[in-house]
Amino acid sequence: MKKFFVEYRRVSRESQGEGHGMDAQRDAITTYLTNVGGELIGSFQEIESGKLTSRDRPELHKAIALAKKRKATLLIAKLDRLARNA
Repeated sequence: MKKFFVEYRRVSRESQGEGHGMDAQRDAITTYLTNVGGELIGSFQEIESGKLTSRDRPELHKAIALAKKRKATLLIAKLDRLARNA
């Protein structure tokens, strides 16, 4: 049975958006997918402060909705990308 994955990446500042932060998360997720196989069916990213609650992250909600709809696994490179207080 084929595994499906949805990735969610977040950085806090615009300067991290096209730099090391977002790239490092993409690399970690790509390495994981290479090791476990499966298919990436969606990719979502945001530039939002970690101070905001998950209610304030529309891309996170889209990623979760797609993962639920397709019975996929939501991939987040690091837990601190999901919430400031992990």
